[in-house]
Amino acid sequence: MNDIILLKQGEIVLKGLNRKYFEQKLISNIKQRLRSFGEFKIHWSQSTIYVEPENDNCDMEGAFEAMKKVFGIVSLSRAMACEKEPEAIFRAAKAYLVDAMNSSASFKVETKRADKRFPMTSIELSQYVGGRLAAAFPHIKVDVHNPELLVNLEVHDRAAYVHSAPHGGAGGMPVGSNGRAVTLLSGGIDSPVSSYMIAKRGVKLIPVHFFSFPYTSQQAKEKVIELARILTAYCGRLTLEIVPFTKIQEEIGRNCPEEFFTIIMRRFMMRISERIALSNGCKALVTGENLGQVASQTMEAMAVTEECVSLPVLRPLIGFDKEEIVRLARQIGTFETSILPYEDCCTVFTPRHPRTKPRLRDVIAAEAGLDIEALVEEAFNGIERIRLEP
Repeated sequence: MNDIILLKQGEIVLKGLNRKYFEQKLISNIKQRLRSFGEFKIHWSQSTIYVEPENDNCDMEGAFEAMKKVFGIVSLSRAMACEKEPEAIFRAAKAYLVDAMNSSASFKVETKRADKRFPMTSIELSQYVGGRLAAAFPHIKVDVHNPELLVNLEVHDRAAYVHSAPHGGAGGMPVGSNGRAVTLLSGGIDSPVSSYMIAKRGVKLIPVHFFSFPYTSQQAKEKVIELARILTAYCGRLTLEIVPFTKIQEEIGRNCPEEFFTIIMRRFMMRISERIALSNGCKALVTGENLGQVASQTMEAMAVTEECVSLPVLRPLIGFDKEEIVRLARQIGTFETSILPYEDCCTVFTPRHPRTKPRLRDVIAAEAGLDIEALVEEAFNGIERIRLEP
């Protein structure tokens, strides 16, 4: 029988009466992610999703790597399916794991018997297959406490499966199962990580980038497009919305006190992001803000920044230190792109002495010389949209 992929669900199994909704969303995401690797048959049973290639043209290696990044999957294994008969299970284990057995010094067999109609208990099947493998590979010893190789047997309704130790999955909840949100995506380290973290909780994202040409370069724009493309491996297809922000920043520079430049700029970002969110049925905004990291990320500054919108602002990184954020950025593959030396709009008109504890009434007074509604409308109407696939 075919080499297949076994996917284990995570916290979805705790969803009770709502479980079917989450499973269907996960299956939909898996199908979408597998399209570029060939034709697969997908079904699920007993908290396991089975991914079977329809023909020999399927890219199993590529599919397996892609499945590692699908939120909602806690672990996954390449496995061989066989008949639910002890001798067939032994032969499958011997053939499928021959390289691993020959390169290991010790092994152990573990069995999960989901089909309780199978005539042997889990322990009995482990002992039977383990004894036969020990005889077939006399150089390798049995070690039930600390084995170098773990031989996994699973007996399900449809078939039995043989595989070695499972790989860790992305965990979390299926993307799209917990609504939609706009995420503010800069070219820095933090915002791609915050986008990843909120997508992991099942949120479908619309990334928004604020672009200030010619103060920021075309390379800076391409950098953000690449960051969004990297995120599609976890988030699925994304439509990156690039907002023309030059005029707004120039108007702020001409009409507002320098100490409030950054706060007023971020308030405009919030207003435009909320406009995008409401037009796309989103329920929240997501930022990469981290408490105390820069002047605009004090409690007082963040309160003033979000005062101008009604949607909740989610800040997944609020309590992280920089080392934790960098570690996550490396893990998800965005770090090397984030540190490319192309600056984003947040570096334009940076005040020499930003106000770290702004008062709302002072900021509103500082904005009085701006036609806020007209500037937001013009920026919204000038949005460039770029569709990105995994």
